[in-house]
Amino acid sequence: MRILVADCTVDYEGRLNAHLPRARRLIVVKADGTVLVHADTSGKPLNWMTTPNHLIEEEGRWLITNGKGERLTLDLHEVHFDTQIDLGEDPGLQKDAVELELQRLLAEHLDALEEGMTLIRREYPTPVGPVDLLCRDAGGGTVAVEVKRRGEIDGVEQLTRYLEFLNRDHRLAPVRGLLVAQIVKPQARTLAEDRGIGWREVDYEELAGAESDVLRLF
Repeated sequence: MRILVADCTVDYEGRLNAHLPRARRLIVVKADGTVLVHADTSGKPLNWMTTPNHLIEEEGRWLITNGKGERLTLDLHEVHFDTQIDLGEDPGLQKDAVELELQRLLAEHLDALEEGMTLIRREYPTPVGPVDLLCRDAGGGTVAVEVKRRGEIDGVEQLTRYLEFLNRDHRLAPVRGLLVAQIVKPQARTLAEDRGIGWREVDYEELAGAESDVLRLF
């Protein structure tokens, strides 16, 4: 991870153009390439560019572009702090009991998501962590399902990273994503739809009361 504190101006060109005037800001470049621009008065980034993207460093300027035609330009007027820190391998988010049980129930009742969907594997590994459920839809396409108790923007970002790596595997590609939760927040719905990711809300109690199709010894 690279951490930079600088007086900068920020310009975004894409779906909507945006400009941030000169001010002192925190700039974070994560190991996966994601760039985040923060102010001290806001908990969320003022602007960002998620991976996959391409960062070009010029004298006093950073240019970040992606395959969607978006462009983030950071003009660095004065750099006060610049360092890189290796955070090491992250063990990943530990799911709570509800999410684990919801994942198990959905693996046994995939028709609750889509008719004809079948399970390839639970916790399918990727270089950035395991995707909860890797499935086949009725047409034979691959579907990566991320299960949350509450579907928020972080869940969409997490699934986006999984899809980037899964779609590099010619045996699976093309892979589409599906965010599943008891409640999917409006912001997460908007971001998911913008990225071509589907979403579903499911009833935990209804799933828990359904009979499993999985064969058991007892």
